[in-house]
Amino acid sequence: MSSSLLQPRAPPSLSSSSSISGTKPQWRFTSLPAVTFTRRARNSTVNAKIREIFMPALSSTMTEGKIVSWIKSEGDVLSKGESVVVVESDKADMDVETFYDGILAAIVVPEGESAPVGAPIGLLAETEAEIEEARAKAASSGGSSPPTTAADAPVAAPPPSAPVAAPPTPAAAPVVADGPRKIVLTPYAKKLAKQHKVDISKVVGTGPFGRITPADVEAAAGITPVKSKPPPVTAPAVTAAAAPAKSAPTFAEIPGATVVPFTTMQAAVSKNMIESLSVPTFRVGYPVMTDALDALYAKVKSKGVTMTALLAKAAAMALAQHPVVNASCKDGKSFTYNSSINIAVAVAINGGLITPVLQDADKLDLYLLSEKWKELVEKARSKQLQPHEYNSGTFTLSNLGMFGVDRFDAILPPGQGAIMAVGASKPTPVADKDGYFSVKNQMLVNVTADHRIVYGADLAAFLKTFAKIVQEPDSLTM
Repeated sequence: MSSSLLQPRAPPSLSSSSSISGTKPQWRFTSLPAVTFTRRARNSTVNAKIREIFMPALSSTMTEGKIVSWIKSEGDVLSKGESVVVVESDKADMDVETFYDGILAAIVVPEGESAPVGAPIGLLAETEAEIEEARAKAASSGGSSPPTTAADAPVAAPPPSAPVAAPPTPAAAPVVADGPRKIVLTPYAKKLAKQHKVDISKVVGTGPFGRITPADVEAAAGITPVKSKPPPVTAPAVTAAAAPAKSAPTFAEIPGATVVPFTTMQAAVSKNMIESLSVPTFRVGYPVMTDALDALYAKVKSKGVTMTALLAKAAAMALAQHPVVNASCKDGKSFTYNSSINIAVAVAINGGLITPVLQDADKLDLYLLSEKWKELVEKARSKQLQPHEYNSGTFTLSNLGMFGVDRFDAILPPGQGAIMAVGASKPTPVADKDGYFSVKNQMLVNVTADHRIVYGADLAAFLKTFAKIVQEPDSLTM
């Protein structure tokens, strides 16, 4: 009997695979000191393995990924831990490694196409003998289902024929009683009989139960009734069985316009913005004097400190004193006080928007925070951020002041309690408590917050603390 020992391997977080065997293997534990597995097959041969390379989940919000490029080609020999393919997630491009040795037998999803998370994107053969089998499997799984023919389509049952109305039964002719009868007539018929001197005892009534009608009296008197022209019969309006469904709004096509589909990142941004509409938010603005901050920035700029790092540090220090603004509500039933203050900062990159996260920003000194921020920006623009570097924010900062924007409102990201929008610092006439005017640099700060957990007084207190730190910035360098 021949056997093979398969050492267990711990899969990394960025890829996954499965094995497909020709026959069902039988497993048993051996008595070796380390845990190993022995597989026994018929005719003392080891069954071949074909493993699938899955589309990995590169972030908690990722539902599908796009193949940017295949690093390896079909037929290449792969080693465990070697990068095989570059996948574009909703936030970054990441290399996917294999955690098995083998041969890249078939590429199921080519470059430029997308696949849902967990779907096979390639097949890995153990030996060259299984390459053709793997390619046949890829071809069969990639084939589309045959279209439904007209003969296969269900035939709708013919509508039931309309019921044929039975011919009306002719009214029975009035029967004249032979003996004495009770005479019943309408008041108007009685008036006509008196007027035309008609003996009502000789009139046969045609009304209900033999009642004499005015027409009966006029007929007995030899008066031809004048028939009024009947009003035109209006055909009943046909009521639709069901109201037509409202069609989606259509927009006029602009001649020469070009339709560009969303990238994976743009689709993720769109999804997040739609989700944010379900959160009840409110906004509070606050003017902040920046003369002291501008002076500090002039001193530390040469050391690599950016204004964004200064603002992130000030926001983190203010959040430490107002933890409810750093809280989050994710299920609509409770909220969480976050133990870490992670400042996410919005960064515009080619084709989208991303928010690298300065983790534990309140605990890092200003210079280390600035170095960390530069690293994150470089990784963001090269789309090399790791998931924990962009999806762990507890508070977001968006700064458009460098573009000259004096004020704006920011949209609250899902899963966070507040976002701060910072405008440009501009010279502004300001009156002191004695009524004397002076010109000072002032920036306007607007905060959008989740009203389920943050209230107006909470946000006002936070902004007051933030303004004090900015206006007395010595604590930022400690």
